[in-house]
Amino acid sequence: MLPIEILQELNSCYLKIQAIAQNENWLLLIADKKIDPEAATHLGDVLHYLSEAMGCVEEIVEVKTIQNSRIINSKLKTIRGGKKAPLSC
Repeated sequence: MLPIEILQELNSCYLKIQAIAQNENWLLLIADKKIDPEAATHLGDVLHYLSEAMGCVEEIVEVKTIQNSRIINSKLKTIRGGKKAPLSC
């Protein structure tokens, strides 16, 4: 799995867990004390740690993106003969 794919999966998990944390039924379970109120804290902790993990992976993805951008720019300079002519779309 590529770093960008890992980041996408972590982000998907984060969004799903965030939706649960904001879900009315989840909040009612806690409010009605049908589950341990600590469950809300635990879910918040999961979101925090997922966010931290995503930040670590983002650094790798950003570095790879910058490196790829430099490679592309280098190749474009070679193609253009070193001139910085604008690309046409």
